[in-house]
Amino acid sequence: MTAIDDIVAIDVHTHPQTEEFIAAMGSRHKQMAKHFGRERPIVSFAEQADRYRDMKMMAVIVNSDSETTSGIAGAPNDLLGQAQRDHPDVFLSFAGIDPWKGEVAIAEIRRMHDEYGIKGIGELNPSRQKFLANDRRFFPIWETCAELGLVVMFHSGFPGAGAGTPGGGGYRLENARPVPYIDDVAAEFPELNIISAHPAWPWHLDNLAMVWHKSNVYLDLSGWAPKYLPSEVVRYADSLITDRVLFGSDWPVMTAQRWMDEFAALPFKDESRRKILLDNARRLFRL
Repeated sequence: MTAIDDIVAIDVHTHPQTEEFIAAMGSRHKQMAKHFGRERPIVSFAEQADRYRDMKMMAVIVNSDSETTSGIAGAPNDLLGQAQRDHPDVFLSFAGIDPWKGEVAIAEIRRMHDEYGIKGIGELNPSRQKFLANDRRFFPIWETCAELGLVVMFHSGFPGAGAGTPGGGGYRLENARPVPYIDDVAAEFPELNIISAHPAWPWHLDNLAMVWHKSNVYLDLSGWAPKYLPSEVVRYADSLITDRVLFGSDWPVMTAQRWMDEFAALPFKDESRRKILLDNARRLFRL
């Protein structure tokens, strides 16, 4: 086991690849494999934990539930809770909820908090789950997370789901705009910590403005090879918003090692690197 003081980075954005999680993707599994140019192999939680342990890293494991819009329930959240329990030196778990389930979703959040000590919920995907984060029907969910001290992770920007298909699978890009949708939630719930996942291209400038403006919003750099990050994202992450930028790979879209290797080649200050790779996440998750 790796002691918390020995870790060098926390990958705040990984997607489990067990049989249950791949099955929960339904037809998206093949569509996403085509979009990203490769199949997603089955990887057990134990194997994923060993990979991160060997790199002296921790990893956030996220889930999703889009049963209302897709007809397919997400993988059971207990799998993530148990993985965190089995590998506490590596995993921090986020429960997946379907925002359209209302009180059922809230009950699931409370259960996972009480039984497993989860760190947050998400990754919520407004495009794929077909909701707008600032719709007041969903405010009780954000209120519950704020009450429990849970982080909420929203997908921002271009969604891989539906990409490259006629009509984009029926998913609307608009839903994934960080401003005004996530920005409104951050304004209404200043005590709620939010991760705006990914640089949020093509709205990356809006995303930077939101993170700079609201200290309860964090940006994770997942889903992008660092060598392709827009110059504005690199500049702001190394200056005005350094305290709220997080390392994320979006594994299996990208390996943590590839992300780290490319990040090392970017012109970041040493202090910024440590904050992005480790310190900011430790503070956010109260480790």
